[in-house]
Amino acid sequence: MGNQDTRVRGLAARAGGWSARHRWAAVGIWVLFVVLAMGIGSAVGTVEVKESDQLGGETHTAARIIEDAGIEEPAGETVLVQAKDGSVKATDAEFRAAVGAVVKAVEGTGKVTDVTSPYDTKTISRDGRSALVQFDMRGDSDTAGERVEPVLKAVEGVQKEHSSLRIEEIGGASMMKQYDDAFGDDFQQAELSAVPVALGILLIAFGALVAALLPVALALTAIIATTGLMAIVSHFQPMDDTASSVMLLVGLAVGVDYCLFYLRREREEREAGRDPETALRIAAATSGRAVIVSGVTVCVAMAGMLFTGLATFEAMGLASLMVVAVAMVGSVTVLPALLSLLGHRVEKGRIPFLNRRRKSGDNGSRFWSAVLKGVLAKPWVSVLVAAGALLAVAAPAVGMKTQNLTLDQEFGDSLPIVQTYDRVNEAFPGGTGPATVVVKADDINASDVRDALQRFKEEAVSSGASRGPVEIKLHDAQNVAFVYVPLVGGSDQDKAGASLEKLRDEVRPATLGKVDGVQAPITGEVAGNKDFNDQLLGSVAPVFAFVVVFAFLLMLLSFRSLTIAITSIVLNLLSVGAAYGILVAVFQHGWGASLVGAEGVGAIVTWLPLFLFVILFGLSMDYHVFVVSRIREAHVRGLSTNEAVKHGVVTTAGVVTSAAVIMVAVFAIFGTLSMQSMKQMGVGLAAAVLIDATIIRGVLLPAVMALLGERNWYLPKWLGWLPDMTHDESPEAIAPAKAATAQNDEGAPLRV
Repeated sequence: MGNQDTRVRGLAARAGGWSARHRWAAVGIWVLFVVLAMGIGSAVGTVEVKESDQLGGETHTAARIIEDAGIEEPAGETVLVQAKDGSVKATDAEFRAAVGAVVKAVEGTGKVTDVTSPYDTKTISRDGRSALVQFDMRGDSDTAGERVEPVLKAVEGVQKEHSSLRIEEIGGASMMKQYDDAFGDDFQQAELSAVPVALGILLIAFGALVAALLPVALALTAIIATTGLMAIVSHFQPMDDTASSVMLLVGLAVGVDYCLFYLRREREEREAGRDPETALRIAAATSGRAVIVSGVTVCVAMAGMLFTGLATFEAMGLASLMVVAVAMVGSVTVLPALLSLLGHRVEKGRIPFLNRRRKSGDNGSRFWSAVLKGVLAKPWVSVLVAAGALLAVAAPAVGMKTQNLTLDQEFGDSLPIVQTYDRVNEAFPGGTGPATVVVKADDINASDVRDALQRFKEEAVSSGASRGPVEIKLHDAQNVAFVYVPLVGGSDQDKAGASLEKLRDEVRPATLGKVDGVQAPITGEVAGNKDFNDQLLGSVAPVFAFVVVFAFLLMLLSFRSLTIAITSIVLNLLSVGAAYGILVAVFQHGWGASLVGAEGVGAIVTWLPLFLFVILFGLSMDYHVFVVSRIREAHVRGLSTNEAVKHGVVTTAGVVTSAAVIMVAVFAIFGTLSMQSMKQMGVGLAAAVLIDATIIRGVLLPAVMALLGERNWYLPKWLGWLPDMTHDESPEAIAPAKAATAQNDEGAPLRV
């Protein structure tokens, strides 16, 4: 018992030891936690992010005015009636007959209200070849897509009767329906296929069904529990569907990784001749500790999203943080209990020809052994070549152009409505996404307010910000007015943004701004994009600083090495930079874009760089902590730095490769989706993880550590006051194992 204090020194070792001694209690507590979290979450329900809380700035102010006034804006729809050639004009009888038929057809469905003729609203294009019939869908705008089909059918019927004209419908409801029809199952299929993909890779890695099922089971239970916790937490921090999707991705990735690290180490120790109890204790003290360090670091990185001030990002950050924390706790508590209960039965369900047993003591990888031999022989060359290659890959990121993708950029030609969107924007610039001025006054019908509204309408056109028609819609009871202003520039975001600035900075101050007590925030698609971009750009510096500084401090405390902390940050930043470079090269410059179906996008979606930084910085720490922990363990055991580096990288190569392949495969599934924003996210994550697990961990990290030698473990004397969180492994982990081969219940040697 003399070594007992050393064995239980670390938190992970203590948790693993308790779990192994109280196996059924640990499993029961975990199951109860998952059931209670899901049950309570289902009972209280989920609070969704309100539109008024989505953004700051004028968009937020406008949404708040509408919400406080209790105004329910209906889903607006538009039918484009357009001559296919120049021989037919809107003044012709045939054209008029088609417009009348559209009005009659949509009114006849009983699903619409406020149908207007272009001859009354003057929504006829300058060339006289196009006109817009406009109306609103009855009922809740959020569910209008479910009720729009009869209206679409009615418009199709009119199109068949007037083949010489182009008659097409577009609007919030019809776009919602086409989107759901085309891509509604995309996310669900991607999420569902991620689990069998991960399981298949684990089967190859472990060669046994039970061992492969454990990581998937842990990840899934962590995701289920977090889903319930998200519902509970949503009453304080509202959640949304995006947060749920990101939580599933991150939960599956880290849940499988943590269990994989732990299980591999336990199997490795048994293969080396340890008895099951000792093997489990060593796994708890080593891999368990790495899981805690990694998990806390990932949580800190995810917490960076809370500094954006954007409700969707805050929801994603909190959901990701929770699932990582739950997976981390599960890995160091219930997993040791399950391994203790299963014992050698973890080898059950062996699959022939997969993962054949290696010779005893051959815990490394021949491939990585060969790579490392060259890397450690010429570390300077390795650093220069690898770092140079990654910097070259990262170089295109310098010219990164970010923007909120337009409909045609997001979906290309995959949706028929995209062509309609382009035609309407060409004939009526800004018509598909007008700016909306939400005017709030003490008395909206006061003469000075009505005069200011009229002057605003006139100057919006005379200033060049709009070509009209500008429409004013009064809500007398609420003393609110909506002014709809089609912006010059249409779908060209730069030009439309300049038109918006004219409205905000010139037209509004000269008109509505001169009336006391009037609020007139300007919202709409272009305004929302601008406010989002401004808020996002303003949060980049604090988010980056928070993540980098706290990750640095955690690494410094965990390894008590200033050198390790600095190299960790630099290597992670290099990995993220390379991912940015690949994104820009493929999606902005179009290099190899046809391989992933990304032709003609020309930009990176605005939210992605910050999102990728936070996610990748967190996930990269998984591998880094795991590999460096193993190197440090070998160094503590007495190996030289070069020998420790070789031992650490080679012995972790299999598990890091397996974990990376799972992550790359799961993220790549999202790279196959039709939406360019999701495709960019999937490709960016997959590329970064692949680079991180190969070039960074297999070449740069060992080469840099080989060059630094004993300086890797340098801690200045003036930092000696820092708390010691190294929690060195148990004596069994440092002492060599007896030469023995553990056997399973059937008498067959165990495999790693």
